[in-house]
Amino acid sequence: MIIRTTTDPMTLHDVQPLPDQQPCLFEGDGENGLEIYFESEQTRRDYMDLQPHDPKILASNDDEDYVAEG
Repeated sequence: MIIRTTTDPMTLHDVQPLPDQQPCLFEGDGENGLEIYFESEQTRRDYMDLQPHDPKILASNDDEDYVAEG
């Protein structure tokens, strides 16, 4: 399953116009992942500079590093 978020994580604004026309970052394995849309290329770069892009972020729950929330 792919989860799509259309709230820019840097500005917390809804991405307008349609998300498919905005800068995007995909994290995951192609079948399961997270699509993050940004208001601008600059906010995408700022996000990339802040985030440790670790492939274990989207690891399954049988991974020893998995922590269930909720």
